Amino acid sequence: MCRAYYSNPFLAQVARESIDILRDFESWSGGGYSDYRTTGLLFLHPPEDAADLGANARMLEAVGTRVELLEPDRIADLVPGIDASGLGPCVWEPLAGPADPSSTTLGLLAMAKAGGAVTSLYNAARLIELRQGGGVRLTTDEGVIEADRLLIAAGPWTRELALQLDVDLPLTVERHYVTTNDWGTAEPIRVSIADIVNGFYLVGEGATRFGLGQLFDEPAVDPHHFSEHVTADEQLCMAGAAARRMPALMGARAAGGWASLYDVSPDWQPVIGEIAPDVFVDAGTSGHGFKLAPVLGRHVADLVLDGVPTPGLEQFHPSRFTTGTEIKGGYGRARILG
Repeated sequence: MCRAYYSNPFLAQVARESIDILRDFESWSGGGYSDYRTTGLLFLHPPEDAADLGANARMLEAVGTRVELLEPDRIADLVPGIDASGLGPCVWEPLAGPADPSSTTLGLLAMAKAGGAVTSLYNAARLIELRQGGGVRLTTDEGVIEADRLLIAAGPWTRELALQLDVDLPLTVERHYVTTNDWGTAEPIRVSIADIVNGFYLVGEGATRFGLGQLFDEPAVDPHHFSEHVTADEQLCMAGAAARRMPALMGARAAGGWASLYDVSPDWQPVIGEIAPDVFVDAGTSGHGFKLAPVLGRHVADLVLDGVPTPGLEQFHPSRFTTGTEIKGGYGRARILG
């Protein structure tokens, strides 16, 4: 799900520019395919968030993101039959929408290869060593790679790689799941929804199905041993949360789902910066990574090549966790909303 609804101005700007790219991905990438669909995204907030929403809306408008504050009695215009109890002012981002992560990633990879990148797929990195005089030696399953500079962007496995350099990044790993559902007798909902009160988001998947995912934090797991399958209890949990907000979804039917991993930082914001001589990290995106990637990746590439962060990027250095400069973000337990 791609949106620019952030409380951090730098990330809001990056996300807005990324959405512009995803909406015009074919021409931007030279033939790639993102399947970006403009559904709009409705954020359902509790009353206690009201004080922050006005200032955040003004910031978003200043960086070019269209948002509108709606009182609860107006959201039925977007979602007929919705139960607005327990809600305060809500936020409507009309240009947000879902994109296909697989095809988008393949499009970005094709662009990288066209620019000279060399891939080595399914080749695990085992050992990182700093070379005398600068640079890095990386031992992989297929041999040794010598590099002047190294970027560690290994998601849930980033922390264990950084530990080889005596750098302990404060990253944890959480298993998050998405359930898929058939509309059944329920009328399809055309907009995407993020319910901060009940802790779920809803996104349509084609004409007959929709997905339900989590907005709240989950217990830490071992990234080497976790279940990719959704249980019946997890399906019931998501279905119940959604039906409390939209009672007509009682007519929907469970149709499976999947689970994967988030690498999570203490403030749920990216961890980016140089962590050892000539070694950089980009991790801890905490569920934000896909929607930020097209533009944030460019800033990270500039950092690795030039050694100097783009103005605004320096706030994401991992040193913030020892200097008391963590980044404020999210709403209550819904930290993933940034």
